[in-house]
Parts: sequence; structure tokens; C-alpha cells
Amino acid sequence: MTSNSEIGAVAHAEIRDAVQRLVADFPGEYWRKLDRDREYPTEFVSALTTAGYLGMLIPEEFGGSGLGLSAACAVLEEIHRAGANGGAAHAQMYTMGAILRHGSPEQKARYLPDIASGKLRLQAFGVTEPGAGTDTTRISTSARRDGDDYVVSGQKIWISRAEHSDLLLLLCRTSPRDASAKASDGMSLLLVDMREAIGNGLTIQPIRTMLNHATTALFFDELRVPVANRIGVEGKGFKYVLDGMNAERILIAAECIGDGRFFIERAAAYAGEREVFGRAIGQNQGIQFPIARAHVQISAAALMVDKAAAMFEAGQPCGSEANMAKMLASEASWYAADMCIQTHGGFGFAEEYDIERKFRETRLYQVAPISTNLILSHVATHVLGLPKSF
Repeated sequence: MTSNSEIGAVAHAEIRDAVQRLVADFPGEYWRKLDRDREYPTEFVSALTTAGYLGMLIPEEFGGSGLGLSAACAVLEEIHRAGANGGAAHAQMYTMGAILRHGSPEQKARYLPDIASGKLRLQAFGVTEPGAGTDTTRISTSARRDGDDYVVSGQKIWISRAEHSDLLLLLCRTSPRDASAKASDGMSLLLVDMREAIGNGLTIQPIRTMLNHATTALFFDELRVPVANRIGVEGKGFKYVLDGMNAERILIAAECIGDGRFFIERAAAYAGEREVFGRAIGQNQGIQFPIARAHVQISAAALMVDKAAAMFEAGQPCGSEANMAKMLASEASWYAADMCIQTHGGFGFAEEYDIERKFRETRLYQVAPISTNLILSHVATHVLGLPKSF
């Protein structure tokens, strides 16, 4: 296992090289089988954990590496650039931030070392609901106080990796929306031990989607959660959730950059090798220009990701930059995906090339964890000062 000091001593270039070596042990055949069977990449996640990558952002005092967000971005970018997918593990990197920044000393000491070592998986984040969508202030999952417990009832949807996580961060209402001064007040963040909850008030229902993302719906029926598992102050959970979303969006943007580079490299290689009418198709500007444009767009988006990560590491407000990085990177990766399919023609749809799988995977990020339209709305009202739409 790579030690904390060993990880901390290397530059990002060395981290990238190390990740490339690790991912090489998990070639396309591995991911294709998982995709066909909708299986969780247990061996891959274990390898990332053993190498210390999933505990990178956890301080050394709690068993992590204490590195910055830009280092985590480098890891996820290289995973996706190699044709793999970090979605099964990326939440382990940022979800623990709620405990790190807002948890009690007892909670930090209890959970962070085991999360850093991989003994505990914290990869599930319960926010979205069927009736609320992207308007988080309208969630209805409730948690009423009963002695030393909260009693939780309600439903969540589009919750990834709940079946493969030991812990769940759950946002729920501890007071009604109309009883709060602000719509965002009255929500609390609870840490649910899934090992105890399943079958005792929590039911998980898998949702089969177009990509292998272990997506589920969660049903809570009088689930008891100790008050000691509340993160921070009661009623302030929405603030804690927002605090962690910047890291999430920057890391996912880095994944999109990796996807884009995967598509560009595959397309350029194929265009140089594939011959039609006696010459390589890459000699045609109709093939060259879309590949070049994809490279330009990914290169520009990568600079925005770097800027957002640097601001996050410096402790500067970076909500707008994180949103813009995620939007630019997701759109650039989608353009690159479409270009790669077009370059390969019929072969782009063949499973063995891995392009159609990555094509499906990268499309997600214009919808989740936040849609492009919501980002544009944020920029319009918070950056440009335009009036809010109703």
C-alpha cells in the first residue's frame, strides 16, 4: 500500500503515471463485462483504496494523504482517459467533506480513519426526491425527533451506489418548509449506517439505466437514526450540502476532461490507421477538423477546471467557477464523444471498441449532478445580476 508520505511527496505528473499503471490492470474487457452484467467494479475500487487514492483529501491525522483537490482531479482524469470509470468511487473522495468540515470531533475520529483506509465506504448521498427534482428546498423526506433518535420517513431517487456503501449522507427535513424563515432552512444532514438500516426501515430498489452506475431509489419507513449521527447544527443541512457540491462538480468536470481525451486519442489513432479509397481517412479535413475542434474545446475546459480547483484549494468562494467548469467540461466531452463515434463510423457502435460505452457514460454529466440549464440560471442571476426566473 502506498503510504501517506509517498503520495504526498510526488508531483501530479507522478500521480498520473501511477494511476495509469494501476488502470492498465483493468482493460476494456473488464469494464465491458461489468457494463453488460450491471456489476459493481469491486476489484477496481479495492485497488484504488489500497493505493491510497480514495483517502487523498482526508488529512494525515485521520489516515489520509492530506492532498489538495487538484491531485484528486488528476487521479479521476487519468482513470477516465484510460477508458475506465471513476464513478463507482469518486463520492468516497468528496462526500466525507461534510464530516471533515462540519462533523464533531467524535464523528471525525470515529469515521474518517476507516473511510481513509477503505474499511468503511461512504459513497452514497441522499438528496434528490421524485417530487422535488433540482429544487432541493422542496424535499419532503422528514426526520422527527423521538428521544435520542430521529425517525425518518420518505423517499429518495437517483441515489448511486447505495447498495455498495456502508454509510449514507441523508438530507431530510427536521422542520416544515413553511415553518422556516428561508426555504433552505429546516433541513438537516444525517449519517445513516446502511448496515443497520437495511431491513429496519430502509428499502433499496435498483433502477436499471442506460449506464452501469448502480442507481437506486430509497424508501424510508420509520427508520431510526441516532441524533448523535446528525452532522452539524439541526436545520442547517442544506448549507453543508452546498459546501460539498463545489468539490463534487470540480471532480466530475475532471472526469469529463478524461473522457474527452479518451475520445480524442481514440479518434486520432483510428483516423491515422483507417484507410478508405487507398488513403488514411485522417488526411481528409472533414475528419481532421472535428478532432481538432474537440481538442481545442477540451483544452479550454481543462483550464477552467484547473482554475476552479485552485480556488477551492485556496479557500476562495468558487461556486460559479465550479459550475462553469462542470458545464464546459461536460459539453466538451459530449462533443468529443459524438465526434469519436462519427470518426469510427459503424465500428464506433461495436462493443469491443469501448466507445459506445464511454459515449453513454459521459452523456450523464450534462444532467447530473446538476443540469446545464441550472448552471446557466446560476450564472445569469449570481454572476450577471439578472433577475431570477419564475
